[in-house]
Amino acid sequence: MQYTDIGIDLGTASILVYIRGKGVVLKEPSVVAFDRDTNKIKAIGEDARLMLGRTPGNIVAVRPLRQGVISDYTVTEKMLKHFIQKALGRKTFRKPRIAVCVPSGVTEVEKKAVEDATYQAGAREVSIIEEPIAAAIGAGIDISRPCGNMIVDIGGGTSDIAVISL
Repeated sequence: MQYTDIGIDLGTASILVYIRGKGVVLKEPSVVAFDRDTNKIKAIGEDARLMLGRTPGNIVAVRPLRQGVISDYTVTEKMLKHFIQKALGRKTFRKPRIAVCVPSGVTEVEKKAVEDATYQAGAREVSIIEEPIAAAIGAGIDISRPCGNMIVDIGGGTSDIAVISL
């Protein structure tokens, strides 16, 4: 049985979605606009970013992640679900396997929140990967070799520096 493999860089400023065999298929701001009165989502991603600072009183545009971790679980879950469906471009019967990046300094509770939100968003299987490891693999570095490599990952909310060696 073939499953879709997805990699998600869930960043404070933007989210990137990678699909095996297709490459990066989505890059959008991590912003969600919703109606405060009805709690209904009005826009996600670039459409919501354009609303920042320009919304009426009852519509609020927020960034549901702070310093690389979830600050609003429900909004993050809905944002993830939206981006997964948008990246797949179709309704799928098989849930995808998803690898999600987190900053290297996050707690186990913060990792669990990301994992749970990803499952709730529609994942069949979730792997949590620290950002420096994902950055090294993405840069084509063979992390299984016994030689050191320094990785610097500068994001919108966090920066990670790591020396990686077998």
